[in-house]
This record gives sequence, C-alpha cells and structure tokens, in this order.
Amino acid sequence: MNRINQKLQESKKLLSIYFTAGFPSLNDTATIIQNLEKSGVDMIEIGLPFSDPLADGPTIQASSTQALKNGMTTEVLFNQIKDIRKSVSIPLVIMGYFNPMLQYGIEAFCKKCQEIGIDGLIIPDLPVDVYNEQYKATFEKYGLINVFLITPQTSMERIHFIDSISNGFIYMVSSASVTGSQSGFGDENTTYFKRIADMNLKNPQIIGFGISDNKTFTQATEHAKGAIIGSAFIKFLTNNSISDINKFVKDIKN
Repeated sequence: MNRINQKLQESKKLLSIYFTAGFPSLNDTATIIQNLEKSGVDMIEIGLPFSDPLADGPTIQASSTQALKNGMTTEVLFNQIKDIRKSVSIPLVIMGYFNPMLQYGIEAFCKKCQEIGIDGLIIPDLPVDVYNEQYKATFEKYGLINVFLITPQTSMERIHFIDSISNGFIYMVSSASVTGSQSGFGDENTTYFKRIADMNLKNPQIIGFGISDNKTFTQATEHAKGAIIGSAFIKFLTNNSISDINKFVKDIKN
C-alpha cells in the first residue's frame, strides 16, 4: 500500500509541511526532510521550484527564486534525495509545475520518483481531464498518487469527477487567493469546509493555503483530515536555523 494511503488510515489529524527544495541553501533539502520527520510531521511536500509559479504567494515565490539561483534543478533534487528512504519513512510528495516534469519526460520522471520512494505528486497546472486521458496510466504504473486541488469555486460536478479519479486525498485550497498565511478563517471559509465535508467524498480532504499556527490548523482540521503549512514554514526557515524546526512543529500542534 502507498505510504499516503497508510497515513490517511491513522485516526489522528495530519500535519503536512511544504518547503521549497534548495532553500534556504542548495544542500538543505535532505536535512529539512529528516528534521521534519523527527519533529513529528505526518507528510512532507517537496516543492520543485519553477520560474513562473502561478498559484504561489510572494513568500513561496521568493523561496523558489532563491532556490533556482542556488542551482536547484529536477536532476539536482533527485540526486539530493536518492537515499532519503534510508532515513525517512513518512510519505513524501513532490509539488511542482508541469513544465519541468514534461521537459524531464513524464515516464522518466515517474520512474525516478518510484526508485527514490516518492509517494505522490501535486501538479497545480495539470488539468484533471488531461491527466485522466493521457497520464493516469503512467502514474499508476509507477505507484504514484496524483493529488488534485479544489477551491471554493470548484463546481460540485467537478469535485465528484476529481474524487472519482483520485486514490489518495484531495487538496482543498482554503480560499480563492494565492498561498500565504492569514490570521484566521472566517464564516465563509468554515461554511466551505463544512460543505465539502458533508459531500462524503471517498477521498479525505487536506486543507492548504492560509494555515500558519495552531489556531488555523485547528480550524482547518475540524472539518478535514489534515492541513498543509507552506508559507509560514518558509518564513520560519528564512529567519531561523534548520535545527529549530522542532519548535515550529511543536507550536503548530500545541
């Protein structure tokens, strides 16, 4: 069974952390992953930086720019994490845009992910229909879960279609804006979280965008299986040492 599916079967609420590979320094990637697992994170999203990140807010955009300047590429990332399964057992997901994967070659990319022990991919700009028609068989051949995003604007019909072709979790974007932390979720967000929960989809939902502290993590996980933190963690890495990651995670959970 895929590690993502195993993790989703656990009875607790899940904390997933996103970070940009190659940030703050080029060779920090594996150390950050190891420290996050030791700190009790349930799942990690490794961001593959791209020069034109449409959905990313300013914090993640800046980290991508820095990572690219540092020399991060798809090949460099694969080399950095080729032995990661010797020290890390939690689910690892690569999140990135479709262009670098296409340039690498979809089959070659998926094969490499399987060899390394990557469990899934999140590709915000790969349309669901295109994936279903052209790439689903390849992803499944290499045991990769493809995670799709929904937003408050996604139609019920579309959500049901995404649910029908998914086999992991659905990434629920908390609001219509780009990534970035906020101070709390209002009634509109909560209504949306509850509306999706009430649909009783076969795939659990994990909420991302706008989660930065214990308050927003608790609000998000009231109606969902887990929550994803990205921008707040990138900001933390900007101002703190990697060795302090445990403190960041502790503050979220307690």
